[in-house]
Amino acid sequence: MKRKLVIATMAIGVIFSSVISVAAVSALVREKSRADFRRSLQYERALRTPGSVEYALAAQAQEPPAPAPEPAPAPAPRPGRRGLPTPTVETPPIPIDAPRYEDQFPERDYELYGRSRNAMRLGQNMTVGPNDVVRDAVVIFGDARIAGHVTGNLLVWFGKAEIERTAVIDGDFVSVGGSVTVQEGAAAHRDLVVVGGPLEAPAAFAAGGAQIVIGSGMLGGSLNAVVPFLSRGLLWGRVIVPELPWIWGVLALFFLLYAVLNLIFDRPVRACAATLQNRPLTTFGTGLLVLLLMGPVCVLLAFSIIGIAVVPFVICALIAGGMIGKVSVARLIGMTAVEEDPDGSRAHAARSFVIGFAVLTIAYMIPLLGIITWGIAGVMGLGSAMLTFMSAYRRENPREKTPAMVPPGPVPPAPMPSTFPASSTAFDASAGAVPVTPPPFQATAPPQGGGAYAAYAPGAYAASGLLVAQPRAMFRDRLAAFIVDLLAVGMVAAFLGAIFDFDGPGPFFPMLLVYYIVLWTWKQTTFGGIVCQLRLVRADGMPLSFADSLVRGLAGIFSLLVFGLGALWIIRDPERQAWHDKIAGTYVVKVPRTWSL
Repeated sequence: MKRKLVIATMAIGVIFSSVISVAAVSALVREKSRADFRRSLQYERALRTPGSVEYALAAQAQEPPAPAPEPAPAPAPRPGRRGLPTPTVETPPIPIDAPRYEDQFPERDYELYGRSRNAMRLGQNMTVGPNDVVRDAVVIFGDARIAGHVTGNLLVWFGKAEIERTAVIDGDFVSVGGSVTVQEGAAAHRDLVVVGGPLEAPAAFAAGGAQIVIGSGMLGGSLNAVVPFLSRGLLWGRVIVPELPWIWGVLALFFLLYAVLNLIFDRPVRACAATLQNRPLTTFGTGLLVLLLMGPVCVLLAFSIIGIAVVPFVICALIAGGMIGKVSVARLIGMTAVEEDPDGSRAHAARSFVIGFAVLTIAYMIPLLGIITWGIAGVMGLGSAMLTFMSAYRRENPREKTPAMVPPGPVPPAPMPSTFPASSTAFDASAGAVPVTPPPFQATAPPQGGGAYAAYAPGAYAASGLLVAQPRAMFRDRLAAFIVDLLAVGMVAAFLGAIFDFDGPGPFFPMLLVYYIVLWTWKQTTFGGIVCQLRLVRADGMPLSFADSLVRGLAGIFSLLVFGLGALWIIRDPERQAWHDKIAGTYVVKVPRTWSL
């Protein structure tokens, strides 16, 4: 039931985001067209309104040109270095009635622009016939064939554009990630920009504005091969497009690679599948946590000289773990369909893998379900590989758990030795019977030197041992303590901001981090923890050190940044640990009101 709920929630989220994206793009194009139309109407009114600057410029342009003044006499040539006259180069005069470069093309027909409508295609092809008129034409993940009149701009993203001889583009023409073919006779009155593809145009073709081409034919051809996968695959929410032949070649390579891994690493794959079957939600959360923390971990390692050499190995280990985990997901699906013997041969393992791989391949072809299945399978495969690795590491390197220290109780009094000789079996009242004094009472002291608790007083190590045994704090208690701490630090930050005139949040977040680290190290709690009766303790019963507090504070930042998932993990964790608690190895416990600081 939980799996179905997770899948349904993610599906609804993807559908909602897709609808919002399409609506946003449509609204953007519609608003831009309306703005252009308003500007054109305002310009026309200005041309017809006497007294405006545009009206004066238009009237001045209609006046006959004034006669050209007589040319001034040419200056005498200046002598050169050796006394010879410097030769002058005569440039032919430009006639007055010669049109400017930008005036060689007709102005936009604003009446036709106002009557035309926008056209947009997402994942489909667009055709504008010789008698068709459109305003702004936008084609994304599709091809465009223009033979008519485009009164606005033409935008083609990741698709081929064919501009026929009868085509007229009054606005800008932009093509990204595709080839452009222009026939002789086509007109583009403004800028022409082609990025990531070739431009095939006759020598007489010239755009009215700038003409910019970035990219080569090889780049454009490679993008044209990928465009169908983007338009008919990822745009539909699926990973495999059965109409593309090269997809099946890539799929065959992955099948051979995964099959070899399944046969060679039979026991690790079986262990990952068992982990995935026993703990599916924990596996998914672990995989998601690894993906989120891998980037920051690599960045932190790159800051040190030694860490730069470690980063490639970490990335390779992540890729290897993901591949083994993906094989285990297919293996688990096959084992669920056809039961596999616990001591089955490699033939049974191959059978389970083939069945699971076939099921995943079919799921990858279904729109919207394919991308969801691919993401969940990858995350859960990585999480199963990580959990299996940690379990194997603990078995090979078992850690000796230090027993929790219990406060010493009252020492029972030593038995009173007999005041009579051992040889006497009856009461002897003779003078030879001498009483024996009992030994003095001595309390047992805590271990001294070399022990794990040598640096703590008897009360300290006893209280630490009792702290681990206290009940784990509930989510509501920890939330209440967090709110109290935010209010306390917020008041101090506001006071400092008023004194030093800080803009924005100022020192709030650094102060909050320092506040937690200092109080965790000093008192194992905060002001909010004192109010809500919460204490922090390490998993081995020891108080937190400065390093533990620093690691927990930095890990808490990641827990909150990931939409608060790290903090919400307390609700479903059996030990009520958040992600930063698991990273730092700490517990948050609820103590009685009589517990001293």
